[in-house]
Amino acid sequence: MKNAFTLTITVLPEDIDTLHHVNNLVYVKWMDKIATTHWDFLTKDNPLPQYIWVVMRHEIDYLKQATLGDEIVVKTWVGETKGITSVRFMEFYKKDVLLVKAKTVWAMLHAETFKPTRIREDVLNVLLPEN
Repeated sequence: MKNAFTLTITVLPEDIDTLHHVNNLVYVKWMDKIATTHWDFLTKDNPLPQYIWVVMRHEIDYLKQATLGDEIVVKTWVGETKGITSVRFMEFYKKDVLLVKAKTVWAMLHAETFKPTRIREDVLNVLLPEN
């Protein structure tokens, strides 16, 4: 997690379910938001519009609850990236308490054809700059 990207989210009324905590689906929405925000940050100086990312798999562990008004810090970083897939890890914290942790497998597609495309050096250099 040495290269974690962070984003802070405040829990809004529309994020709350009938159990008075953040609905599980909201975390999935936030996962998409931080992944997209991170990609935009990584490519701000070198856009790669020929590629798009789609989710293939989510693994989510819901550990603690968040409620209305809570400030949530989301951390994300990229794991194994090869072939057409890249693994992204995410952790959601309230103060220093881990609420949710997730692992998502993304596939890279060509933006015009929507066909899977191999992750090449130009993308690897953006996702995993220490390599």
